[in-house]
Amino acid sequence: MTSIVSGLQGTPPEDHPAGYPFVAGRNSVIACAKHFVGDGGTDKGINEGDAICTFDELERIHISPYLNCLAQGVSTVMVSYSKWNGSPLHANRFLVNDILKGKLGFKGFVISDCQGIDRLSNPHGSNYRYCISASINAGIDIVMVPFRYGQFVEDLIFLVETGEIPMSRINDAVERILRVKFVAGLFEHPFSDRSLLHTVGCKEHRELAREAVRKSLVLLKNGKDSNRPFLPLDKKARKVLVVGTHANDIGYQCGGWTITWHGNRGKITTGTTILEAIKETVGENTEVIYEERPSAATFVDQDFTFAIVVVGEVAYAEFLGDRSNLDIPLNGASTISLVASRVPTLVILISGRPLVLEPYLLDEIDALVAAWLPGTEASGITDVLFGDHEFEGLLPVTWFRTVGQLPLNAGNNLYDPLFPLGFGLKMGLDLQTED
Repeated sequence: MTSIVSGLQGTPPEDHPAGYPFVAGRNSVIACAKHFVGDGGTDKGINEGDAICTFDELERIHISPYLNCLAQGVSTVMVSYSKWNGSPLHANRFLVNDILKGKLGFKGFVISDCQGIDRLSNPHGSNYRYCISASINAGIDIVMVPFRYGQFVEDLIFLVETGEIPMSRINDAVERILRVKFVAGLFEHPFSDRSLLHTVGCKEHRELAREAVRKSLVLLKNGKDSNRPFLPLDKKARKVLVVGTHANDIGYQCGGWTITWHGNRGKITTGTTILEAIKETVGENTEVIYEERPSAATFVDQDFTFAIVVVGEVAYAEFLGDRSNLDIPLNGASTISLVASRVPTLVILISGRPLVLEPYLLDEIDALVAAWLPGTEASGITDVLFGDHEFEGLLPVTWFRTVGQLPLNAGNNLYDPLFPLGFGLKMGLDLQTED
C-alpha cells in the first residue's frame, strides 16, 4: 500500500499544486506521526510528564525525527499529553502553529489526543470553554471528543460567534482536513473495502510477524564460558523443563494495546505461545515438562537436559506502566534463581523495556535473551533458539545496571551500562541457504 507522500510537507513537486501529494486513491494510507513533541524526554520518564529542556535541545533531539516523517508523506500529526517546560502541548501555539505548521511547512492536519484538551484545566475539563479555545487557537484542527461532543459543538460555536476563536482559524482547520480527505480519495471511496477483511491475520501476515520476532530478539548472554556457547539448543534433548509466568501466555507476549487498552493476560487472541512453539520445534522423542510456578519438588527425581525460564512484565499501557522499581515482576528473579541453581538455564525476558538484572542472576544463568513483546507468533523465538536462524537484534536502548543510573544515555561521562546501546551477541551459526 502506498502512503500519501511528500506533497503535504515542504515544497510541492513542479507538476502538483501546493499541498497535494504524488499518490492518491483507494490504496492510499493516511498516516499519523505522534506524539508532538518531546514526550520521550519527560523528566524522570514520567508518562504525560514535562520535557524540561531548551528549544535547541527540543529541536535537535525531539523535533528532528518529524522532518523525515513529514518528508515521507505523513499527513496527520497528533499532539502529546505532555508539557514542554511547563507548557501543555495541547495549548502550545508556538510549537504547533509556528514550528510544525510554519517552520516545518506541514500542510496536513493536527489532531488532539483522546480527551487531550480536557487536561488544560484542573480538574480535567472543568473549564471546558477555555480548553476548547486554548487548543483550537494553538493550531489543533481536529479534537478527539469521545463523550462530550454535544457540549463541545455548542461551546465551539459560542467561541466563534464571540470572536474568541477567529473564523480564519476555523477556515484553516477545514481546509487542512478537506485537503487530506481529497488527496486520499475519501470522497470517491468513503468506505473501506470489506472484501479484504478475510486477509487480516492470514498466513502471510503471521509469517511476516514471525520474521519480525526472530529479527528483534537480542542475545545478551550465551554461555558461562565464552568458549562454550549454550545456544543453539538441541532439538533432540531428552527432557526439557519450561517454566515461568510468561511461558504459556499470549496476553503477556502481546502487552498493552492488544484487544483492550491496557491488554490482559491469558489467551486473549489467536496465536502461538512460547511453550507451544517449543513443543512444535523439538523432536518427537523429547519430553517437555511445563510448570508455571516451579518449586523444589519440581526437580525431585528429574534429570532435565536444560530449562527455559520465561518471565517478564505484566501487560500495561501508558501510565499504568509507570513504576520506580524495575525489578522483574511476579517473583521473576526468584523463579530464575530456583531453576538456574539446579539446571542449565536459558532465560527469556518478556518486557517493554530493560529490567533490573542482578549480578548473581547473570552469574547463575547460562543464556539470556531479550524478547521484548513478541506478540502472537512465538515460533519466531524458537526459530532462533534452536539454530534455524541467527540472532540479528541489537539493543535499541542502553540496558542499565540499577534504576539509580537513570537516565543513562550513550555518551554520558558516567556511562557504565550493563549492556551498551547497540549490544547484541551472535551464536556464530554457519547457516546454509537454498538457492
